[in-house]
Amino acid sequence: MGRELAIADFNYHLPEHRIAKYPLAERDQSKLLVYKNGAISNDSFENLPDYISKDDLMVFNNTRVIRARVEMEKETGARIEIFCLEPHKPVEYQLSFSQTESCQWKCLIGNQKKWKAGVLHKEITVDGKQIAFSAEKLNATDNYAVIRFGWTGGLDFGSVLDSFGQTPIPPYLNRKAEAIDEIRYQTVYSKHKGSVAAPTAGLHFSKRVLERLTEKGVCMEEVTLHVGAGTFRPVQHHDALQHEMHVEFFSVHIDLLRKILANTGRLTAVGTTSMRALESVYWLAVKQMQQAYDLRHSELKQWEACQLPQDIPLQEAISLLIAKMEAAGLQCLQASTQIMIVPSYTFRVCRRLITNFHQPQSTLLLLVGAFVGDKWKDIYNYAFENGFRFLSYGDSSLLEN
Repeated sequence: MGRELAIADFNYHLPEHRIAKYPLAERDQSKLLVYKNGAISNDSFENLPDYISKDDLMVFNNTRVIRARVEMEKETGARIEIFCLEPHKPVEYQLSFSQTESCQWKCLIGNQKKWKAGVLHKEITVDGKQIAFSAEKLNATDNYAVIRFGWTGGLDFGSVLDSFGQTPIPPYLNRKAEAIDEIRYQTVYSKHKGSVAAPTAGLHFSKRVLERLTEKGVCMEEVTLHVGAGTFRPVQHHDALQHEMHVEFFSVHIDLLRKILANTGRLTAVGTTSMRALESVYWLAVKQMQQAYDLRHSELKQWEACQLPQDIPLQEAISLLIAKMEAAGLQCLQASTQIMIVPSYTFRVCRRLITNFHQPQSTLLLLVGAFVGDKWKDIYNYAFENGFRFLSYGDSSLLEN
């Protein structure tokens, strides 16, 4: 990158009592901070449709949070927590969830000093049926361990996880998952299992807000990006550009690409995950223009966008990508992205962002800083002064670029 980006410039004091530990009784009763044309105001999230025009395109992340925390116990009584990150074998999410005997996942291990080797066993009950469940550590790296899960009873892995896994609420809540999290740490429009963290901007949407947007004629489309645990990892290097960004998997249907081409209003990304997917699609299209690659193996590395041509119009790039997908008989682009969006980044697709208030010195705050510039400090100061709640279960903002 040829420069430094001091992460200390993206720090702020976040007292424990300003972190929302639980969701509000009603999703759409959270506060909404509105940033437009340099001015900041506040409203209730239930009034979001008042700020969206019928010509606008809104894009939601329809991923579904899985019960990724699995508790096991050794014969000695030592408790081992296994946090499922992403499938390893088979690597495709839906294939992994549909396995009926065994599968392998990349996982984080809690109390792993107590589990050097051996197979852990657990008896569980699913739909009144006794199931023998096991976990075996195959190998480990600095970042994760590969765990082979096995079970009896012929059930698919998705059902097994649903039966005794726990909702992976954020570590900064400093509490165990409760019954309310099973419902509220999930968007009302979630569909495809795979995330180990919620796309939290979507948690504010209620059915009545979505109905009002529909009645207004707003075009609403979806992407699927499975949110990884890396979203909670703080930037620990003093130079943020030295941070290794996590990889996330996403899919975008060709119909959404056509809607982007036809869109005459503003595109609003519902959450940083939707934004990350959409911006990545643009760069994958530009990459395709430079060097034709197999669209079935699309990936965008952390700083790859910086090395590609910067002057390709959105319409030209997306048009070519649609043509390539049609020629390959692909209805859906499935890809991985490691893109890290930091200040100085120029947004190609998204003009508005709905997002929560993020942790100090996080990659998500860097993204917000890239979107609104130094105004992020004024926005966050305003949120503090006006009683906004922070982080995953906190309040929301509508930011215009």
